Amino acid sequence: MTSDRCQILKYSHYVVGVMTIICLLGGFLCAQADSQDGFPWDIPQTRPNRPLSAAMERLYNNYLTPRPEDNELFSSFKYTRITGLDYHNGDGTISRRDPSKIIYENGKYYVWYTRRHTPIPPQGAKKCTETIPSTDWDLCDIWYATSTDGFTWTEQGVAVPRPPKPHAGWRSVSTTDILKWKGKYYLYYQGFLEASGTKGDHCPVAASYADSPDGPWIPANKIIIPNGPTGTWDQYSIHDPYPLVYKGKIYVYFKAAFGDRPDYLVGNGLAIATDPLGPFTKHPLNPLFNSGHETALFPFKEGIAALVIRNGNESNTIQYAPDGINFNIASVTALLPTAAGSYVSDAFTSNGNGRGITWGLCHFTNVAATPDKKHSTLARFDCDLSLDVHDPLMKNTQLWLKPEVYFSQGLNQKQKQRLKKSQN
Repeated sequence: MTSDRCQILKYSHYVVGVMTIICLLGGFLCAQADSQDGFPWDIPQTRPNRPLSAAMERLYNNYLTPRPEDNELFSSFKYTRITGLDYHNGDGTISRRDPSKIIYENGKYYVWYTRRHTPIPPQGAKKCTETIPSTDWDLCDIWYATSTDGFTWTEQGVAVPRPPKPHAGWRSVSTTDILKWKGKYYLYYQGFLEASGTKGDHCPVAASYADSPDGPWIPANKIIIPNGPTGTWDQYSIHDPYPLVYKGKIYVYFKAAFGDRPDYLVGNGLAIATDPLGPFTKHPLNPLFNSGHETALFPFKEGIAALVIRNGNESNTIQYAPDGINFNIASVTALLPTAAGSYVSDAFTSNGNGRGITWGLCHFTNVAATPDKKHSTLARFDCDLSLDVHDPLMKNTQLWLKPEVYFSQGLNQKQKQRLKKSQN
């Protein structure tokens, strides 16, 4: 065999060997590619580098974590009856609702709320008088209670009574919340100048201030946050004022219902000031929320989190804004507390390091045995929306309700008649 032929054979064997290795490596790579073609079984905590459906894109782009159980801004909620407050045997003459956020001062917890004590329950706008309320929040004063454990509360008395005419609130003061600023305390509240339901729930925000959470409270006797100009979303109502201290300024979030009923929307906005009594400047992006009947917020990390409760496409969500302005859905949950007044330990001191919440008070408005005894009661809720607590039971996504809860949402008589006619 010639030298040239030997060289050719050796080169051929070399080429075959290389090709074999390439084929084996290619098969291995193909097998690896095939095994990774589907979405990973072990859920990635960050977005995988692969095409995703719109739903899976949302999982990574819209929420803090892909699993709600790992999400610091997801929680289920537990409820407990509180003791110490009398409701006159549930006859509808005493009502307590819309608790403020809770603060801890002088070795105890404080909460303020709307309290109605009238001869008879609400009778509607057409039947109301100077002593007969139109709604559950008509002819109300602001009272307060204290507690050492958050479960048993002692009513301390009136904090802000209705002022005399013509001051805002002469008809009713309601839906209050608390601010602590430079050693003084401020209560913001809705000040009604007419019976609720006469035209709507039209009212601005008023305020009172004190050197102690126990008062005495001095009324500012002026409108703190006025209604918007004619034709704007908040022209008629500024409801549920909710103050926080954020970035060294006073942020008061508030609610307004806009549009003619029943084609209306409930949104929330923001007014900012450097003095508790104003002037307040409304944010140019208002409304900041497109949903949410009550305002309930708290400092969280560098921004603000919100419980978006009832009304709108984004109800039953917990939302977050790193800047306190541009909120996005952080989680979706169920049985959110209505009119939540949370214990927010750093409501006025978070300095961009909000720790979250674990409990508070809320209200139930459907406690009356019969419609002619309509009134509301306060209750306690617990949750885990805190960076300092880890309670897996509060992260449970499986909500089991007894059948009676579902059956209580039955068809009314008009719906039954419609169905009966359609079957004939």
